[in-house]
Amino acid sequence: MESDFKSLLAELLQDTYSAETQLIEALPDMAEAASTPELRQAFEEHLRITERQAERLEKVAEMLSISPEGEDCEAMEGLVAEAQEIVDTFEEGPVRDAALISAAQKVEHYEIAAYGTLTAMAKACGMKDAADLLAQTLKEEKDTDELLSELAESKVNPAAMRGMPANDQSQSRKGSAA
Repeated sequence: MESDFKSLLAELLQDTYSAETQLIEALPDMAEAASTPELRQAFEEHLRITERQAERLEKVAEMLSISPEGEDCEAMEGLVAEAQEIVDTFEEGPVRDAALISAAQKVEHYEIAAYGTLTAMAKACGMKDAADLLAQTLKEEKDTDELLSELAESKVNPAAMRGMPANDQSQSRKGSAA
């Protein structure tokens, strides 16, 4: 049984790497399930960002002289399963998109917690370069969460409430003409 701080950092890094690799597999399905073009685009862009984040974790693992691969991240397995359940349960449209945003934000919040912890631990170990890489990813996760909130508030949730596609503005034009 491990009990030193660097071993804990290594284990948490491997868990986060597993989370990112699972997300890399799940994001294409989430993008395909999204009916709002901007949401689909956000998922596709986040896939590219997540691939770079996994590469950063590989660099940090190299700095720690460990393999980035370890046990599967059970938390991400659950979050990905929840997203898949949404796709299986809801019909294509703005309500499904709202549910997908909810699932994606749960993922982002998990990742924000993971990268916040990893950044602080790397700093505590005096690993400035590793902390800088992890902090860069932390900022990206926060930015993605903010983008998802903006999409939900400006497009998806209002469309879901109207029962219309998020890219169909005919209802809002009729309302403003009255």
